[in-house]
Parts: sequence; structure tokens; C-alpha cells
Amino acid sequence: MTAPLPITTFFLDIGGVLLTNGWDQISRKKAADKYGLNYEEMDERHHLTFDTYEEGKISLDTYLDRVVFYQDRAFSRDDFKNFMYSQSQPFPEMIKLMHKLKAKYNLEIAAVSNEGRELTVYRVQEYQLSAFIDFFISSCFVHYRKPDEDMFRIALDIAQVDPRQVIYIEDRAMFVEVAKNLGIRGIIQKDFETTRKALEELGFSV
Repeated sequence: MTAPLPITTFFLDIGGVLLTNGWDQISRKKAADKYGLNYEEMDERHHLTFDTYEEGKISLDTYLDRVVFYQDRAFSRDDFKNFMYSQSQPFPEMIKLMHKLKAKYNLEIAAVSNEGRELTVYRVQEYQLSAFIDFFISSCFVHYRKPDEDMFRIALDIAQVDPRQVIYIEDRAMFVEVAKNLGIRGIIQKDFETTRKALEELGFSV
């Protein structure tokens, strides 16, 4: 009987796992309230172009031209960007746990996330994610978005790892299901304690 392959690698989503989401519906509603924008109009424009931004095909400035600054505003572009960045907050317990598990088990860790370039760069630098993440498969870098399976195939190719050696932590069940189709074992992130216990059951404890 063939022995099971050891788990050597974690794939992590960023928004919803390590940090809050970068620019979700809650953040957009806050922006509409703060800046006196028509939320329904803003949200429609957002959905028409945000995928293109996340795929790295337009800049944040172009996204904002289409969604906010298609008409004169009483506030500046830099002020609005700073508000967008301020919506990102860390989940310190998860970040600390990943630091410890990486050190204890000599894990390779990759981020597999859907995010636009400017938000990705800000979040990685602001919260020092590269201190424990070895490489970033962000939609803006590879020009694919989850649930496209190629996101996971690229991560597997770069890590040079068998899918059975990977644990994928993600807050969206569909994306976990897609990864499972490729042989990657997933944990659906609901809260810190649930994920910690799931990892313990797989042999990863601190």
C-alpha cells in the first residue's frame, strides 16, 4: 500500500483569511455614505469593470475613472484611494498562526487571491505578508481570476508540488470545491478557531 504524501504547502486566500476583504460591498457602501455617492449607480459601474481591474488589465485610476470620477467630485482621487486602503484590516491571530506553522513545519506558503494590483501591493507591504508568504498568485499578476482552475495550476507549477501535498484555506466554498477537483484539500475559513482546529486535525498545531 502506498504511503500518503506529506503535506508540504499551504495555499492561502488573502481577503477573508489573513485580512478583511479589500474592496467589498460593505466598503463600497461606506464610501457611498462618506462621499455622498449614489450607491446603486456606483455598484452597477463597479460590477461592470471590477473583474477587469482584478485581472490586472486596468489600473486603479482607470477603475476609479469608470466608477467614481466619470464626473466632477468635491473630493480628490487621493482622498478616495486612501479611504479604499483604510478598509483593509488584518486578522492578527491568523497571521500569527501562519508564521508559527511555517517555522515549525518548514512549509512553503503561497497566496492565491483575486485582487487588483494597487490593493495587492498595499496590503502585502502594509501587513508584511511576504514575511511568511513565499510567492503570490494574485489575479492581477497572472491575469486569471478564481474560480478559473488555471490559478491553482499556476500555483502548483511554481511550487512544484503534488496537489495532494497542499492545504488550501479559503473563505468561499465554491473556490474550495474548484481546488478539490484538482486534488487539493481545502479548509473553508469561517473563523479563526474553526480553521485552527481543522489544521490540528490534519497534524498542524502550535
